Amino acid sequence: MDTILNPLYIAVSWIIVQFHSFYSLIFNENSGAAWGLSIVSLVVLIRICLIPLFVKQIKSTRNMQALQPKMKAIQERYKSDKQRQSEEMMKLYKETGTNPLSSCLPILAQSPFFISLYQVLNHIAQNKVVGVIDQPLLESAQKAHIFGAPLAAKFNDTAAKLDALGASLTDVRVVTIIMVVLMSLSQFYTQRQLMTKNVDLTVKTPFMQQQKMLMYVFPVMFALFGLFVPGFPVGVLVYWLTTNVWTMGQQMFVIRRNPTPGSKAFVERQERLRAKGKLVESPAEIEAKQAAEEARQNRQQPKRQTKAKRQAGGAAPAGGQRTRARSGQGAAEQPSLEKKDAQDGKEKGGASGSRTAKSGQRKGQQRPKHPSKK
Repeated sequence: MDTILNPLYIAVSWIIVQFHSFYSLIFNENSGAAWGLSIVSLVVLIRICLIPLFVKQIKSTRNMQALQPKMKAIQERYKSDKQRQSEEMMKLYKETGTNPLSSCLPILAQSPFFISLYQVLNHIAQNKVVGVIDQPLLESAQKAHIFGAPLAAKFNDTAAKLDALGASLTDVRVVTIIMVVLMSLSQFYTQRQLMTKNVDLTVKTPFMQQQKMLMYVFPVMFALFGLFVPGFPVGVLVYWLTTNVWTMGQQMFVIRRNPTPGSKAFVERQERLRAKGKLVESPAEIEAKQAAEEARQNRQQPKRQTKAKRQAGGAAPAGGQRTRARSGQGAAEQPSLEKKDAQDGKEKGGASGSRTAKSGQRKGQQRPKHPSKK
């Protein structure tokens, strides 16, 4: 393992030594500030180099979110044929230019440097020369303490080993616990910020549930690794805390400037641009908003009444409404009835003579009685 990663040991130790030489001009060369800031600077340098991969990660994450409905449809259609399902998935990735592994690229790219820094600090704790760190630099690094904890000390180190590094068990454990808690909280906040602000909430997909689960799993996992299995040295905790803070700030910048369409951050950005006059809306959107606002203003809420009033007025309106309806109906029907009576009077006057004549004819010409009725 050491033989394979030896070039990385040399590279990581060389970068740390160069930064240490610079900070030694400001601080004591054996101080925790000089060595701690060297590790922080190593993180910043690595993360700057990984910015293109971070951009790919953002694009890949958005593409995966957009493809979730199609992926779910493929899984439902070919759930009995796993091979065809895989082929259709790969075809969908190829057509959309999406790489599922792109979201893991920054973590994968950091892993060799993380392992190398862990081994460099482990060599320092064992009083072994590593990379370009010779014996004088090794002694200087062993003397470096951050709030009383040596850079190479771990949470599960014995009191005898920490005494050899010039530290107490209490100081080391307090410092490591505080750093692990900060590391886990920064990891949790970063993931929560992504889930609550930069996800299209109109689309419910299994991908969102997975991200929500990882939001709680990752901090717990890092806390266990940092304290017990296998236990990170203080210098590695400085590295990991710094990279978490960098990720959190970088993500806040991206979410504010270039959020996912349909997310809460996207709506907030549209409002900011609209307030500054940089966002021109279409006439259709303006009319729709005005109509919605007018409908909201014209909507009147019913007055609140006591229970006694509601019970007393519950039956009255029904009878009153019937009475008013009937009276209104009678008032409306009265003119029509008067017109009808007048018309009937005219018809009766004109038709009375004919009716009289017909009755006279009927009286004069009587039908003969049936023989059976004589």
